[in-house]
Amino acid sequence: MPYILEFAQMEGNVNYRQALTKAMAMCSQSERCRFDVVTKLRLWELPEEEISTAIDYLVKERFLNEERFVDFYINDKLRFNKWGKIKLTYMLRQKQIPGELIRSALSRIEDDLYKKILSDLLKSKIKSVKGASGYERKGKLAVFAQSHGFEAELAFQVAGQIIGNEE
Repeated sequence: MPYILEFAQMEGNVNYRQALTKAMAMCSQSERCRFDVVTKLRLWELPEEEISTAIDYLVKERFLNEERFVDFYINDKLRFNKWGKIKLTYMLRQKQIPGELIRSALSRIEDDLYKKILSDLLKSKIKSVKGASGYERKGKLAVFAQSHGFEAELAFQVAGQIIGNEE
């Protein structure tokens, strides 16, 4: 545990070897993307040419792999945070992941799993949704689903099924 604390507290000017060692440890602990690692190396005040060299080394030695990162990120955020494809796309773009990589990974999500996650999310929310009519409750559920990044059409469809089953 002391090594992790030392790693977390390391800021400011460090040499290339220290930064590379810390970056390798960081990438070994969990999947990282290039953007996150570059941000950390800049925080450690490494010169840009050394950052580029370090990133090349991390990619070559398979510590960094954007495709692997995207797959793990989507899987985790979909299953645990219940994020839809719109929010996943937005968050991955924030990390400067190429659009083609995002589209490819999102296309591998099984439709049945995606709908089940949305359905489970809305079923847990319906208990707290108040409304005068089923129509109003359906609208509130759909807006909630959209706030989690699910597509409007799918949100209304699944919300309608849940409200229909409840009545």
